[in-house]
Amino acid sequence: MSKLEQLVADLSALTVLEAAELSKLLEDKWGVSAAAPVAVAAVAGGAAAAPAEAAEEQTEFTVVLVDGGDKKINVIKEIRGIRADLGLKEAKDLVEGAPQNVKENISKQEAADIKSKLEAAGAKVEVK
Repeated sequence: MSKLEQLVADLSALTVLEAAELSKLLEDKWGVSAAAPVAVAAVAGGAAAAPAEAAEEQTEFTVVLVDGGDKKINVIKEIRGIRADLGLKEAKDLVEGAPQNVKENISKQEAADIKSKLEAAGAKVEVK
């Protein structure tokens, strides 16, 4: 198999998240943006593009702390690790005020990581 055929095969195997990450890396490396051609393609598609947008995969997620659980101190520690912008009191208030959003508009991978950390600490968590 030639190098180009191998490259096509490798790119075809990427997930949507991996393809988005690759796009970002290429934009950073070469200083270009893929946004302009995408916008032109969307305009060219017209009304036919609207139904396709509705079927797109969700790209932004929200992690919701449903319940702090029995080990609230461990959950508060994890919240402080996840949200460096919160002090001890704010993290405690977030855990005790459940259900509350822990983090919003994040990637699927980051949401899954946060969920697993909080569940390991004893909390009940949902990703929306």
